[in-house]
Amino acid sequence: MTVPATLAPDMMVGAAEIARFLFDSDEFRFQRRVYYLCTRSKRPLPHFRLGSRIATRRSTLMDWIALQEGFANA
Repeated sequence: MTVPATLAPDMMVGAAEIARFLFDSDEFRFQRRVYYLCTRSKRPLPHFRLGSRIATRRSTLMDWIALQEGFANA
């Protein structure tokens, strides 16, 4: 199964890659924070599983961040 060419650049797979995008670091503590945001936070980070790894799209994550900014301003 191959990923369409338009979807591949938008995908982030693994906590390290998502942490690099959100926190500009892939240190272990930021990877743990990504897992926390996916499972325990009040407004969970949008994600899905690819086997045992978490994955998300950059575009979906940017929408989620904009929504979080809206909650902060309200």
